[in-house]
Amino acid sequence: MTTDILLGGIVLLGASVQWLTGMGFALVAVPALVLLLGPAQGVVLANCAAGAISVVGLAGGWRQVRPRAMVPLCVAAVCTVPAGAWTTRQLPPPVLLLTMGGLVTVAVLLVMRGARVPALRGTKGAVAAGAAGGFMNAAAGVGGPPVSLYAVNAGWTVREFVPNAQFYGVVVNVFSVAANGVPSLSAPRWTAVVAALLVGGMIGRGLAGRIPEHRARALVLTLALAGGLTAVGKGAWGV
Repeated sequence: MTTDILLGGIVLLGASVQWLTGMGFALVAVPALVLLLGPAQGVVLANCAAGAISVVGLAGGWRQVRPRAMVPLCVAAVCTVPAGAWTTRQLPPPVLLLTMGGLVTVAVLLVMRGARVPALRGTKGAVAAGAAGGFMNAAAGVGGPPVSLYAVNAGWTVREFVPNAQFYGVVVNVFSVAANGVPSLSAPRWTAVVAALLVGGMIGRGLAGRIPEHRARALVLTLALAGGLTAVGKGAWGV
C-alpha cells in the first residue's frame, strides 16, 4: 500500500510539472521511479507515462509542429533507441542506477546553463540531439534534455518548443516502449498511475496561469537535479 501511494505521488508530481511547464515529467519522475521500482521497471513506466502525456498535449498543438526540424530529430532517435534498450538490459542494477543518475544530473546542469553548442545547430545538430535523446530515453527514461539544448541553440521560443517537444515525445516513447516492453505492474498500481496522471494534469493546468514560467522551470530543474544526485548516491553505494 505504501509503495502504491508513493508511486501515485511521484506520477502526480511529474504530470503536474509537465502540464505546468511543457516539460519535466521524466526529469522529475525518473530518478524517484527508479529508486522505487528499480531501473528497468522505472524507465519503462516513465516511457509509458511520458508518451501518454505527450499524446494528449500534442492533440491541441500539432499544427505548430515543424516537420523540417523534427524529421531528422525523430529518425535519429529511433535509430539509437535499440542501443539504449540493450544497455539497460546489460548493466548490473547498481551501475545502471549510477549511470541513469549521472545522465539526469549532467543533462539538468546543461539545461540550467542554457549551453550554447555550435554543433547543435541545423540539420546536423538535429541529428546529434535526436540520437542522444533516443539513447537516453530508452536507457534512462530521460530523452528531453538534448532536444531542449537543440531548441536553445536554434533560437526557439517556448511556444515553438512545446508542441515540437510533444511530437518528439510521442515518437521516441512509442519506440522506447516497443524496445523495452511494458512495465509489470499490478492492477491497483496501474489504477494509481492512471489516476495520478489525470489528477496531475488537472493540477498542472490549473496552476499554469498562476506561477511564472521561470519559477516553475527552476522548480522542475531543482527537483530533477536532487533526484539525479540521489540516484547517483544510491548507485555508488551499491557498486
